[in-house]
Amino acid sequence: MPIDVHQHIWPPAFIELLRARTTSPYLDGWTLHMTGEPPFVIDPADHDIAARVRLAATDGLDLALVSLSSPLGIEYLPPAEATPLLTAFHDGALALPAPFGVWASPCLSGPDPEAVERELRRGCAGLQLPATALLDAAGWNECAPLLDVLTRLGKPLFVHPGAAPAAQDTPPWWPALVPYLQQMHASWFAFRAFGRARHPQLRVCFAALAGLAPLHGERLAARGGGRGEIDFDVFYETSSYGTRAVDALVRAAGIDVIVSGSDRPYATPVIPDIGADAAVHALRTTNPARLLHGPHPSHAGGQPEGSHP
Repeated sequence: MPIDVHQHIWPPAFIELLRARTTSPYLDGWTLHMTGEPPFVIDPADHDIAARVRLAATDGLDLALVSLSSPLGIEYLPPAEATPLLTAFHDGALALPAPFGVWASPCLSGPDPEAVERELRRGCAGLQLPATALLDAAGWNECAPLLDVLTRLGKPLFVHPGAAPAAQDTPPWWPALVPYLQQMHASWFAFRAFGRARHPQLRVCFAALAGLAPLHGERLAARGGGRGEIDFDVFYETSSYGTRAVDALVRAAGIDVIVSGSDRPYATPVIPDIGADAAVHALRTTNPARLLHGPHPSHAGGQPEGSHP
């Protein structure tokens, strides 16, 4: 059952609500305006549901999980603004045909664990949070009531880059390469330092290979952070990376915690050349299934970081 854990589709009602707005985030026709990034022209085909179903079939997928575009900053809008957008997104995404599923997203300006539970019980695969909500101990503490719902229901967390800060005189690729990855890097270390102890059974997936944070294990040990063990309930999604980066993460964290994600339509899926077909099967099928549905019993003990060939 090949799975892509990271795609984006905007349902029609969600698009119309973005067009009705006059402040960030909003759509002017098909041009997206949001804080921290230059105006971006959307290709309508990217959100054509029938076209995306065909594309998923071409990609050989049995499941593609759609997530809210957290860089839009919708989660942080006042509840009166955020709630209609989140409702339109969830309703539209849950109504998408196979092979699509959906990550739920919360309103973080007025967190409501009961609302999160309702969306999960409606069929959402898990909860997505922007990395900007999880950069430090305070962030993990503030989101703890939402994460407790996940643990109770046995659902995973997906950590996605959030909104980029406003910047001038930077190239168009700057947000994706600098603030996005800095957010992922910080949220991974914050989870290690503060989140895991509070949520010992939570399954977590970090987009974009967690900004390559696990590759800093040697420096972490040198600075007194300890070597630690591989956490088999922490996963790393591959979007926008290829063979070299994925191979490096496999060496640092092991093949069992890497999951395939594309970030379609903003990036093209890449199947890394990391050896045997079994490795690709792990990335596309075995590991995403364990992320979504539960632990592998043989991994209860953990292994030292960097112990994999």
